[in-house]
Amino acid sequence: MYAIVDIAGAQFKVAQNDQINAPRLAGEAGSTVEFEKIILLSGDSGDVKVGKPYVEGAKVQATIVGHGQDKKVTIFKKIKSEGYTLFKGHRQQHTTLKIDAIIG
Repeated sequence: MYAIVDIAGAQFKVAQNDQINAPRLAGEAGSTVEFEKIILLSGDSGDVKVGKPYVEGAKVQATIVGHGQDKKVTIFKKIKSEGYTLFKGHRQQHTTLKIDAIIG
């Protein structure tokens, strides 16, 4: 059984006992969260439910494992004829989630 879930504007394909890195969510490590924006739900027997826009009555329960940062993203711009260079970077924050249950 798997589901495609909308978490904070990003879509993830999840199954039970998966760990994913989603955009930063509020909450402490060890707390549970529920997501109700299920776009697609596939059962064990092969039946598929597609939402319009979301599947009604479906939920995904997850536990927050921790918070962290991704690798550094660098931005470099250069205009050779003008002697212009720009070098910037940032590290995007994320939340690690463990999927506990998919309720269809």
